[in-house]
Amino acid sequence: MTPDAIRAMLSDPGLPLALAPLAALGLGAVALLVACVLPVPRWVGGGIFLGSLTAALVFELALLRAETPPGLVLDGTYLADRTSALWGVLFLAATALAWLFSVHYYREDRPFKGEHDFLMLCAAAGMMLMAGAQDLIVFFVGLELLSIPLYALAAFRRARTASVEAGVKYFLLGAFSAAFFLYGAALLYTATGTVSLVELKRIGVQTTLGTAGVALIAASLFFKVSVFPFHLWVPDVYQGSPTPVTVLMATGTKTAAFAFLLNAVFLLPASAAATIAAVALLTMAAGNLAALVQGDVKRMLAFSAVAHAGTLLLVFAGALKGDPDPGGPLQAALFYLAAYVFTAAGSFGLLAWLERDGEPSTSLESLRGLARRRPWAAAAMTLFLLSLGGIPATGGFLGKYLVFYVAIRAHLVAVAVAGILLSVVALAYYLRVVVAMYMQEPSAETVASPPVPGRQSAAPAAIAATACAVLVLAMGLLPGWFLDQLR
Repeated sequence: MTPDAIRAMLSDPGLPLALAPLAALGLGAVALLVACVLPVPRWVGGGIFLGSLTAALVFELALLRAETPPGLVLDGTYLADRTSALWGVLFLAATALAWLFSVHYYREDRPFKGEHDFLMLCAAAGMMLMAGAQDLIVFFVGLELLSIPLYALAAFRRARTASVEAGVKYFLLGAFSAAFFLYGAALLYTATGTVSLVELKRIGVQTTLGTAGVALIAASLFFKVSVFPFHLWVPDVYQGSPTPVTVLMATGTKTAAFAFLLNAVFLLPASAAATIAAVALLTMAAGNLAALVQGDVKRMLAFSAVAHAGTLLLVFAGALKGDPDPGGPLQAALFYLAAYVFTAAGSFGLLAWLERDGEPSTSLESLRGLARRRPWAAAAMTLFLLSLGGIPATGGFLGKYLVFYVAIRAHLVAVAVAGILLSVVALAYYLRVVVAMYMQEPSAETVASPPVPGRQSAAPAAIAATACAVLVLAMGLLPGWFLDQLR
């Protein structure tokens, strides 16, 4: 690129607003590192974290309200429009919720909380880059900016074997995923001479070499969203990681990868719709059937996350098959993922709060009789489980309705019916938790567990869980406002 081209790119009047959310997160991350080495009160780090997220949110809302969003910037490699701003709001919400559940979660690793928050800000910036990327290299930078912090966060409880094991597993499998993506991008570049999504959409992928590159890129992204058969890492990593980190993995990572998949779905041929639909149903079956036999609630929710990835994959099958409503798949995916972010964050977050507050473990046995000990927590968990199961009056119900409606509009009726039946299977393990909380006596282990010394305020976790519950109900009972925003 010539100096004149660089000057022209940097003089774009829309560039400051387009990059402002990323800049806010980047400056916040640097400020957090500085605060870690200075003798400042501990609350300063939390103030910097929340201030950075708030500033990024303000800039994303400015993008949403802008009469003319910046659009393509940085020589067409990054897109800042209303859709990317909506994704950004979801990423910031997922990061804020994960942070609130982490405030009083750590004990032995408390001195390293500043580094923990720094890594979370870096992960949020990576998600934004992934959602707005219009170039495979920019997307890969965002992918690694998300993944590398998550490898460290998964192993953050360094004194616990399960956490270190989760970090190592996630790192090794993530390295293979990154290799698949880079090799696929190299093949695609060899076949087409470009890695720009704009150019690829214009010229198309018409060679065997290019198709192989697209397949490798799809395999890499399927790993990130935990699609069959690239889902086997999920239960071990989700269970071993600190639960607030699991909140971020289950919500932000999945949302960012699906956001890019929606941008790049045109790379797949229309004939791939049947294959995508089959993979979606296999993913739903693998996730739901495995979840049925789990005795650990955290592991059960991990397999549930796999099943939800399969459900959302039906949107891509509908888009490839030919949805008569051009904006239907994007609207369905945005609503589904928004409902899932608040539902999954609430369910995993409540487990984090219970762990912190003296519950012996995240096993199903430890939740027996929870309604008697902590009625508010049991009620909130019930709401989140019902939303995950797609029960009416919750955000999860309308999200699933929109996804299956996309499949039906694209004449994938048999696939939609099979998906609905597999979703009904999920109710078996969700209701098993509800029965344990309300209809079973506490286990001897729970009754005998001693109180946690030095118990701290549960206010941040309570605020996060309450916000999730309110939003899940609002999306189910008053969906019109949310759908208007997505249009």
